[in-house]
Formats: sequence, structure tokens, C-alpha cells
Amino acid sequence: MADKASVASPLADSTQPTATPPISRNRTWTLLVACCGVLVVISSMVALNTALGDIAMATSANQTQLTWIIDSYTLTLACLLLPAGAIGDRYGRRGALLFGLAVFAVASIVPALSTDPLHIIGARAVAGVGAAFIMPATLSLITASYPADQRTKAVGIWAGMAGCGGVFGMLGSGVLLHFWPWQSIFWAFAGAGLVLIVMATTITSSRDAEARTLDVAGAVVIAAAVAALVYGILAAPDRGWTHPVVLGGIAGGLILAGLFAIIELRARYPLLDVRLFLDRQFGTGAAAITVLFMVMFGFFYLAMQFMQLVMGYSPLGTALALSPLAVPMLILSPLSSWYLPKLGLRVVVLMGLGLLSAGLLSLCLVRIDSSYWALAWPLLVVSTGVGIFTAPTTSAIMTSVPDAKQGVASAVNDTTREVGAALGIALTGSLLAAGYSKHIGPAIAGFPAPMQDAARGSLAGAVAAAPHLGPIGGQLVTVARVEFLHAMQTSLVVLASITAVAGVLIAFWAPGRERTPPND
Repeated sequence: MADKASVASPLADSTQPTATPPISRNRTWTLLVACCGVLVVISSMVALNTALGDIAMATSANQTQLTWIIDSYTLTLACLLLPAGAIGDRYGRRGALLFGLAVFAVASIVPALSTDPLHIIGARAVAGVGAAFIMPATLSLITASYPADQRTKAVGIWAGMAGCGGVFGMLGSGVLLHFWPWQSIFWAFAGAGLVLIVMATTITSSRDAEARTLDVAGAVVIAAAVAALVYGILAAPDRGWTHPVVLGGIAGGLILAGLFAIIELRARYPLLDVRLFLDRQFGTGAAAITVLFMVMFGFFYLAMQFMQLVMGYSPLGTALALSPLAVPMLILSPLSSWYLPKLGLRVVVLMGLGLLSAGLLSLCLVRIDSSYWALAWPLLVVSTGVGIFTAPTTSAIMTSVPDAKQGVASAVNDTTREVGAALGIALTGSLLAAGYSKHIGPAIAGFPAPMQDAARGSLAGAVAAAPHLGPIGGQLVTVARVEFLHAMQTSLVVLASITAVAGVLIAFWAPGRERTPPND
């Protein structure tokens, strides 16, 4: 099962391939459709961040509603990935992809026609259901289509596109908002979904040839576990990490995850063989991707606010400034099939997370009056680290699982991304808010009380109030920007430290380079 670029798992040989791989041209077309599909799903996670201000003014949505316009999509996507992946394996991966695209497209139309925040939140949640069927189907269709000796390169291309999805989402939404109102983002996603439906009808499908009974109990429990865990994490920035809702959600999610493990160990046909997490290759991939998405989405959370509120960039300018992040990822991910066999998964993970940590620390050198170039080179260090190990860790998960279970393997890969992203945003948001609140009070003590109230909540509040405060408003913004920068630097140090420690621990567990027997 595993190709020469990976360390083979003993669990990967229990099932024969579900179908003979199609000819090369069909495989390339399948890869294109799959990459477009995952690009749309990831883009939809971040695209609305640039439009929240416009949505708030048009719909009168409060801050909680704005938060759930973003998070409802992430929550339903995360909790349904494993069941959706299993359904694709059981009934057909192309069918799962088409169903997901149809749901996603229809759900994207509703917000474009409504100004009710609750309607938008509900539609985004339904779009997340569609995305949960799209995402695992895209990767499992690729791995089922490509032979073992070409699979790592194909997975690398998919991983590169998935890694760039956030950048493309910000860039696309920035361009749309520059010319059209916020509804254009939803129309664009609906149109993309419809185009992909037409494209997906032409690709070759695959499924588990043995067609065993679906593990309904496992599917329900793991969906509830991920939903509770992600909900608890997402609620943390607003409610605080010690709030009963947050602690209850996280604890409930972990308890249900333990129950899921017990169910799967006893099931005749488990949804997911949880023993896979003890496999060094599979476990390394899952852990590394979780850390990656936690750090990357935390980084995006900081970078977007810094560029817009401190450097004064527009949403489109911010997207353009972050777009170079995509270059190393797009170059390095397809090359993983060449350098992974030479270096081994352990070295690749250590290099990737090491560069990511170094790039985050380098961002601490940025000042409120820094030019873009002072920001650009740390961004390239960050994206180089991400590009080096994203594809190899994704491949490590996929090549550890039998062909018949590629949908479930893809769902594990995707779930680690979603949980990591939610944790990264929540952790970084909490660190930033705590750091800013701690320092802003003493810094603005000399300003009049109304000005203090404007700046105490957030830097955005100070920036919004400044034009109405006269000459002293500019001084208030400068002070608030300095304290925001201090809080951002603290957050970056924490993220870099987590990345470095995780890199060492994961590399210690990761398998090394596959040894090639000497020629006689």
C-alpha cells in the first residue's frame, strides 16, 4: 500500500484496492477537480472575515451573531467529517462529493438573499454540512485514483492547494468587496459549487468494494464529540477558558471521544480503527497537522488585524500582502515525493516546525511603523516551513490506511485541521485580548474617560472612535497600537514556543528515513 516515500503501516495491507486506477488523463482531471473542491471549502472558512464589517452594518448583527456567522460553518464541518468520509467509502466518493457540492451551493445562495443574521448563521451551518462531504471525498478520490508510486506527489499537490486555501479566500473576498457588496462572496461560492458539480460528474468514482455495514453508533458519538470539543474551544475567547460552557464542552468532547474509542475497539466493522493512532506514521501525521493548523490560523488571526488596524491596509491590500505565503507552499508540496524519501518523516517534521517557529519569532521584530518588507521575509520563513511538511504529513496519514478506507483516512486528516484551526483562533484570541487588556489601562490613564472607554475594549474601537475625537484621537490610536503590538508579540512567542516543543516531541515519535537495502 505505502509507496517508497512513506514508511509502510502494517494496517495498510488488509484490503485490496477498490478499483483499477484510471488512465493518466482521467487521473489528472480528478486531481484538478479535487483541488478545486478543497480550495473552495478552505476559502469559505476565512473569506467572510474581510466582510464582517459590511455584514454588521447591513444586517444589524451583534458581535455574537457575527462570530457565529463564521463559526457555525466550522462547527458543522468539523463534527461531520468522519461520518461523511465513511458514507463516501460505503456508497461512493463521487456521489458524496456531488451531494456535498449541491448542499454547499444551495446554502451559499440563502445569505445572498437575506439580511437576517439568524438566516445567515443557519445557511452557513448547512454549507458546513456540504463541506463535510466535499473535503474527505476530494482527497480519497485522489488516493484511490493514483497508483502507489505516484500517490505522494498527487497528495502533495492537494495539500499545497489546501494550505493556500486561506490565502486565496482572503484574496478573492478582498477583490470582490473592492468592486461589489458583501453578497458577492456568497454568489461566488454558489457559482463555484455549481461549476464543480458539472466538473465532478465526469470523474471516475470509487468505494469500498466489500460494502460493510455503516457504524452508526460510532458516527453519532464521534460527531457529538467533535461538536462539543470545537464548540467549547470556539466559546473560549468570549466567555473565558474557565467558564462552565467552555469547560463543559471540552470535557464532554474528550469523554465522548473516549467512548468512541471503546465503541470502535468492540465494533465488528468500526468507523475508524483507533489503533491507527498508535502507528508512528499515522500518529505523526495527525499530530503534526493539528499543530500546523493551530499555529497557522492563530497567525492569520494576528496578521490580518495587524495589517489592517496598525499598518492601515484595506481588506484587499491585506490579502495581497499575505499572498506571497502561497508561493513556497505551491512549490514545495509537489516536490515532497522527491525529498521525503531522502530525509525521512522525522527530519521533515523537525525542519518544517523549526522554520515555522523561527518565522513566528522573527515577526516579533516588527514595529508599528515598519514597512511591508520588514514583514515579508518572516512571512516567507513561515510559509517555507509550512510547505516543507504539509504534504508529507498528509501522505503519512493516507498511506497508513487501506484503499477501501481512504474516505475515513481523509476525514481524520481534515478533522485534525478543523480542530487545530479552532484551537488556534481561540488560543490566540484569548492571548491577544488578555495581553491588550492588561496593558492598555495604564497606558491610556491620562486620556479623558470617554476616550479610555473607546480604546479599552479593542484596538478596532480606538481606530473607529479616533476621527470623532479631534487631534488627541491620533495620540490615542498610537498608544493603542503600541499596546496591541506588545500583546501580539506575546502571542507570537507563545505560538512559537508551542511549535518548537511540539516539533521536538513529534519528531521523537516520527519514523525516520526508510532504509534501502544495499545492492548485491
